[in-house]
Amino acid sequence: MRAINKKIRIGLVGCGTIGSEIAGACQGELSKSMTLTAVCDVDSAKAVALAKAMKRVKVLGLDQLIKGVDLVVEAASAKISGEVLKKCIKNKRDVFIMSVGGLLGKDALLKEAEAKRVKIYLPSGAICGIDGLKSASSGKIDSVTLTTRKPPKGLKGAPYFNDKNIDLDKVSGEMTVFEGSAEEAIKGFPQNVNVAAVLSLAGIGAKKTRVRIVTSDQYTKNVHEVEVEGEFGRLMTRTENVPSKTNPKTSALAFFSAIATLREIASSVRIGT
Repeated sequence: MRAINKKIRIGLVGCGTIGSEIAGACQGELSKSMTLTAVCDVDSAKAVALAKAMKRVKVLGLDQLIKGVDLVVEAASAKISGEVLKKCIKNKRDVFIMSVGGLLGKDALLKEAEAKRVKIYLPSGAICGIDGLKSASSGKIDSVTLTTRKPPKGLKGAPYFNDKNIDLDKVSGEMTVFEGSAEEAIKGFPQNVNVAAVLSLAGIGAKKTRVRIVTSDQYTKNVHEVEVEGEFGRLMTRTENVPSKTNPKTSALAFFSAIATLREIASSVRIGT
């Protein structure tokens, strides 16, 4: 029989800032092609509150949610995104991962997903230039460097500062707070440098990708500068992001990127027979 278009049933994992925005979009601009079916969160109160704010949305456990939808959207954290992918592969459900950092080091899972034809969708996040980096990867890449500039409040709570004598409330002028590999940056700043993870997967890996994090009390935007050098030549991008109004750790472009990716999924996926 000829395939017919049906709404894609969405299961949302993570009901924080970006998760709530995605939920709203699913019942707003994306509602013609997608329907938010269920939500879950490690903080059950958040899940309940979001479900109540939406229409006809269930609060389910992760396993039950995955089994009852067509596409799982992870917007929780890097701590759980790998586990979400693992369960989606087991249940043969496509998955959209926001917390890309949780996929680093999970090469076996990525290969298993490909073998089992489970689609993994990754948004470009708060940067531009990913297409150029992917193209450059067809040849030899010598280096990928990310310089991230954020206001002090956008870095607060990062595990990296637990054993560092740095008081972000007293930062005056520009200060480099971190220099190292993307692998190290993602561990120290799991809520801040998802961009580093996207670059790593698209380019030369987390061990070789270099990251520099700078802060200043004068900064008002989240800025990401990317420099790539290789046999193709040299690529440089600079993205100046306005922080989310509800979460300064997150750039508004990260949410816009998520919606753009979901829009692309909706225009290309046909479900049902």
